[in-house]
Amino acid sequence: MAMADQTTELTLAQAIVRWMANQFIDIEGKEQRLFGGGFGIFGHGNVTCLGEALYDYRDALPLYRGQNEQSMGFAAAGYAKYHCRRRFMFCTASAGPGTANLLTSAALAHANRLPMLLLCGDTFITRLPDPVLQQLENFNDPTFGVNDAFKPVTRYWDRISHPAQIIQSLPAAIATMLDPADCGPAFLGLPQDVQGWTYHYPEAFFAKKVHRIRRCGADSFEIQDAAALLSTAERPMIIAGGGVQYSQAVAELTAFAETHQIPVVETIAGRANMLATHPLNTGPIGVTGSDSANAIAGKADVIVAIGTRLQDFTTGSWTAFSADAKFISINAARHDAGKHLSLPVVADARLAIKELTAAVSQYKSPPDWTGFAAAQRAKWDEYVAVNVAYGNRPNSYAQAIGVVNALCDAEDRVVAAAGGLPAEVTANWRTLGIGTVDVEFGFSCMGYEISGGWGARIAQSENQPEQDTIVFLGDGSYLMLNSDIYSSVLSSKKLIVIVLDNGGFAVINKLQNNTGNESFNNLIKDCPTVDTPFAVDFEAHARSMGAHAETVANPTEFGEAFKRAKASDVTSVIVMQVDAFDGWTTEGHTWWEVGTPHVTSNDKVRAAHIDWESSRSKQRRGV
Repeated sequence: MAMADQTTELTLAQAIVRWMANQFIDIEGKEQRLFGGGFGIFGHGNVTCLGEALYDYRDALPLYRGQNEQSMGFAAAGYAKYHCRRRFMFCTASAGPGTANLLTSAALAHANRLPMLLLCGDTFITRLPDPVLQQLENFNDPTFGVNDAFKPVTRYWDRISHPAQIIQSLPAAIATMLDPADCGPAFLGLPQDVQGWTYHYPEAFFAKKVHRIRRCGADSFEIQDAAALLSTAERPMIIAGGGVQYSQAVAELTAFAETHQIPVVETIAGRANMLATHPLNTGPIGVTGSDSANAIAGKADVIVAIGTRLQDFTTGSWTAFSADAKFISINAARHDAGKHLSLPVVADARLAIKELTAAVSQYKSPPDWTGFAAAQRAKWDEYVAVNVAYGNRPNSYAQAIGVVNALCDAEDRVVAAAGGLPAEVTANWRTLGIGTVDVEFGFSCMGYEISGGWGARIAQSENQPEQDTIVFLGDGSYLMLNSDIYSSVLSSKKLIVIVLDNGGFAVINKLQNNTGNESFNNLIKDCPTVDTPFAVDFEAHARSMGAHAETVANPTEFGEAFKRAKASDVTSVIVMQVDAFDGWTTEGHTWWEVGTPHVTSNDKVRAAHIDWESSRSKQRRGV
């Protein structure tokens, strides 16, 4: 009997797990499992059936026990980003609050175009025992529940009401997660009764499948149009985004820039596309950028944006560029390629760069332009050197970043998210190794740092076990989500966690003050409901979760503690207080539209509003 005629009776859950275990991907000629494993917290909505199925595949699909469903999703995002979306994880949560906790991490993955498969419990499809524990009843629509909330934050969504449906749904979910243009999280709602129902699945469904990432070339007319525009440029610039790394196009980007002598600036997601020492690397752009990148952005006449969605922090809310600058946007996603009347090149970055290079083979930008960019970068490097230095100054984020930058290995991975550290890392970090920086600023999600670092460390241990994952975070993010310090200890996935304590949400306090407002409800000491402010003993807390931890008083002590953490084989937490008001990176910022009160009785707020709005005249209107 041919395999196509053979069937096997399995439960829905058993079929899902067996199918996942037989998915592989070809990465540079090497076959690896598509799923690196999964993150799971069991409850009554997934333990009896999906848990039973996962147990039999615990070696092929290792299941990491998370401490919080949201942090599991963050870890999955960190894992996928490390692997440049070529490998990813599944997450499983029980029905009700367990699944609801994954909403934020699904949104983070969606905003950052990162794949993860969410296998979540759902209420009984028969409705015979309704209402069940943790079920939210919608009085007017019994089919509408918590899991429907995932529709806007996932790229693929399905509720499995019959075991046969996964024959269509699982391949569709994988196709979405591997599609460079449509990549993001996929969600399957698994009703508790249907998980245990059986079906005679064709054996062919479980045959080994080797996937490859699709690379689509550009339309020849789009390349011609892009080449014609670039050939006219007197002051060209390249914006290198995260998509450069996802398409494995770093070498092509570098060759393109060198061949045509075009200065390159990096987005937050595109940090570490080029080494800091490359002569054409002009620095990070935008609100959290550098004077050097923003100086050439303001003068550039043709801008080639590669693999970026042109977020407001990149564009300075569209004030960073001259009014008559023209954009060429190379992007696998049509949605991103056409933003702000860009001339679109909808294609894989690696292929499109090669095609555009061939089409403008004789073009080079004027030497005085590249000389101007290099001079601006040299000035910025001088500023950073002073900014990260320490002596008779308050402790700062920049100083801690400088210490780590000087002592870490080139291939160590740096993780940060939300708060003040994305700006400080983006502006002050000097890239030592390609693809070694993960600053989550697509969704700007506090709490990602430790969890995303844990996921990245799991991925890193597969390829570079000798390297470290270094997590920068503030006290606010630490208090929001810290339990994956315990996860890293349990799983022997060492992290170096740097907690920079500024007594609250200091960067938002800075924004509050900069817009004329008084400090209110951001720093702990300024919370009206706090009677007695006190400092959290982060060292003791981290020790209680099994980590080595120490508190240091200044950058000199911090450097010695970092050396000890590097030498250790266990998760280490280093705590240092930093000043909430002084020591911020003050240069390099473009305007950012935040929305200030148009009417107020506060003179300081009114003056700040007028000052803030004075830059609006620079804002492009999509032309």
